[in-house]
Amino acid sequence: MSSTYQWIDQPGPFVPNETMPRAHRQATPDSSEGSSPVVSESDSRVHDDGVSAHIGIIGSSLALRRALELALTVAATNSSVLIHGETGTGKELIAQAIHRHSQRRSRTLVKLNCAAIPHGLLEGELFGHERGAFTGAVARRVGRFEAADRGSLFLDEVGDIHIELQAKLLRVLQEGEFERLGGTQTLRADVRLIAATHRDLQAMVATGQFRSDLYYRLNVFPISVPPLRERREDIPVLVMHFVRQFARQMNKGILDVPEEDMEVMCAHSWPGNIRELRNFIERSVILSSGRTLCAPLKDLKATSTPARGILATLEPVTLEDAERAHICKTLEQTKWKVAGSGGAAVRLGIKRSTLYFRMRKLGIFRTAQQCA
Repeated sequence: MSSTYQWIDQPGPFVPNETMPRAHRQATPDSSEGSSPVVSESDSRVHDDGVSAHIGIIGSSLALRRALELALTVAATNSSVLIHGETGTGKELIAQAIHRHSQRRSRTLVKLNCAAIPHGLLEGELFGHERGAFTGAVARRVGRFEAADRGSLFLDEVGDIHIELQAKLLRVLQEGEFERLGGTQTLRADVRLIAATHRDLQAMVATGQFRSDLYYRLNVFPISVPPLRERREDIPVLVMHFVRQFARQMNKGILDVPEEDMEVMCAHSWPGNIRELRNFIERSVILSSGRTLCAPLKDLKATSTPARGILATLEPVTLEDAERAHICKTLEQTKWKVAGSGGAAVRLGIKRSTLYFRMRKLGIFRTAQQCA
């Protein structure tokens, strides 16, 4: 097995460079800058490799793909969504994807982290306040519900909302009506609510910390975002993505990640999930001076999870081999249906003519046995 992980160049329309957990990658121009793992915005579907361009999440694990499929399924409706997942798993990215694929995408996605606002100020943040409603309220302020009218409202850490405020939240969700703090005029807002939490709301309902009626109103369509330890096969491609991102930001020529280091990172439990992994790679790039990543592995607590089983499947191949295998796998899944709904071209996110061209170039032909 190869001793390092690198980048390889991408071909034309087929773009597995960000999606294949593969050794031998060579840095290429990429627009995925920023704090989140984002891929090219050339397609909006969730492919077999598990990447949705507009969702902005990198991964190929089954658990992640299920979450992405659910997000795209509910996006076209106006139903409330409750996203559950540990801190750092990308719940906000799922919320952004739902809004971006909804009929409200031309309107604003208003965001509010309920855990970041003191209890006494949260009501004013949600519903707004009138001038003189409290000391320091020198002017009228529009709340998040009012600002999100005809759009979407993302309430992160909704489990942190105090029980007394939950009744008012339930009212606006059911009736679409509310009053600003200190006001008497009843206002209306047409808002699609997307909520997220890392807490067990069912347990909080049982202990009286969360209203059951509000829970059922929020939990119309639940989506569970898997923690990184449950999608370890995504770790190599995430590592390479963050290495490239930070190497470019810091003007460093890092191209390789030692296989032994990747083994350790795949074995780590990552309690902080992708956020922790991202910060670790940023620190590693800072400490690296050559073309090979120098990761401070001593900072990671050892785990008993074997990574060899994950990396054993990542045999070194050329990009052409990987592309051929990926197309063949997709054709087998579609029973060699190339065009039309459910065909391989749709799943791969490319045109039918492009797929036929790639098949001819790669020597992919249906055998008599496959036709039987």
